[in-house]
Amino acid sequence: MKYTKEYWGDVASCIGNIPEIEKLYNKNLLITGATGMLASPVVDIVSFLNREKNAGIKLIIAGRNRQRTLDRFKGVLKEEEIKFVEFDANYMYKLNVDADYIIHAASNADNGMFLKEPAETLFSNVVGVKSMLDLNVKNKGSRLLYVSSSEVYGELPEKSDYIKETDYGYVDVLSTRSCYPNGKRAAETLCSCYITEYDADVVIARPGYIYGPTIKKSDKRASAAFTFDAAAGRNIVMKSKGEQLRSYCYMLDCATALLTILLEGECGEAYNISNKDAIVSIRDVAEALAKAGGVSVVFENPSDAEKSSYNTMKNSALDASKLEALGWKGMYGLSEGIERTLKYL
Repeated sequence: MKYTKEYWGDVASCIGNIPEIEKLYNKNLLITGATGMLASPVVDIVSFLNREKNAGIKLIIAGRNRQRTLDRFKGVLKEEEIKFVEFDANYMYKLNVDADYIIHAASNADNGMFLKEPAETLFSNVVGVKSMLDLNVKNKGSRLLYVSSSEVYGELPEKSDYIKETDYGYVDVLSTRSCYPNGKRAAETLCSCYITEYDADVVIARPGYIYGPTIKKSDKRASAAFTFDAAAGRNIVMKSKGEQLRSYCYMLDCATALLTILLEGECGEAYNISNKDAIVSIRDVAEALAKAGGVSVVFENPSDAEKSSYNTMKNSALDASKLEALGWKGMYGLSEGIERTLKYL
């Protein structure tokens, strides 16, 4: 990730898309999964606000490796600007932290790991959010944002309408691959249980397909492979027709959406994250990356293992009108987002 002057200009511009961002000023914000693709641009935004707006936001990063966190944000945050607490979503934690706002974004989203470690994938989704829910209840007046997934919708009947937050389809409970969507579903239900039983204050985000320069080299998803191949000048290899319709969202747009939901969302409600200008097929994304990188798209047959790890949803085009009603809007269409992805990678 290249932290250029132009990138920080993008960060400055996107902050205007976060309604009531001043609510975060002089508050304690705890983030899990802070080095990941979705939450790391949130850290960038907080860093910018503190540096340029004197926002006084105290950043608490909960994770497994302090040094990895420091290395990831070297040049972005000074060591003294980060309070690090140990946290692993696979284990129960009773955290003793004062937090006004909590963003729980730690999750295994690697398709390959869904088959290699399905039990851990499902278990960590439930156990991880329970630790954060307990922290939310302990810190009276705090708010928790749980970052879920659009995979909770399952396989819906073929239809032209975009998926709303109340649309739910079929998930095969006996399929190992279902460890991820069912883990997310269970975690969302646990959030609702805590609201009812313990008066927790929780909002839920359901991102679509997020892309951008915060992608990790360890990411084994097809979109990651496409991105790194295009950036390296290699042809993009597709192992399906790529006809599935997906909601894509550039990582800075996703970050502003997460903060909007955190600050303005209604307790107990879920919100889709999708840019209506980037609802396209997987093949469209591959071709856009190929064009930007000056390479071609080629096709190969997938292995049986690769086929078994695929998300079977044919249509995951999300309706983000509920999020937009909070005052959010996406800034980056697909071409603008891909251009920036390759530029800052």
